[in-house]
Amino acid sequence: MATDENQNNPENLEAKETPKKIADKRKHLRYPILILKVTGGGQKQHLFGYAKNISRGGLFIQSVNPREPGERFIISFHIPETEIQVRCKCEVVWMRKYHPKEKLEPGYGIRFLDLPAGVGEAIEEWIKKQL
Repeated sequence: MATDENQNNPENLEAKETPKKIADKRKHLRYPILILKVTGGGQKQHLFGYAKNISRGGLFIQSVNPREPGERFIISFHIPETEIQVRCKCEVVWMRKYHPKEKLEPGYGIRFLDLPAGVGEAIEEWIKKQL
């Protein structure tokens, strides 16, 4: 049982009043990248967009017509000035629609689902070299 002395101790009050920082949910390093051609989709549907940043776990694609969260498709692209070719299944995890008052770019974030381990390691090494 806490005593009045402990409850009124300035050190205890400070600990209670200091807001906790929200941890960054990102698991992997990311780096800005401009990939001019990202293709994906099924036989009837193709995606052409601009990739804006990449991590070992996924990619942000700038698009005025973003895909909906939960959509899955095959994506393929080449990281410029490298030998790194990416082709894997991915899932849309978030999207941001265009809004004239927003300064943030419209688009969507994808998570790589079956990225080969060697390709993931190559992406991570490339990012580390860029930093």
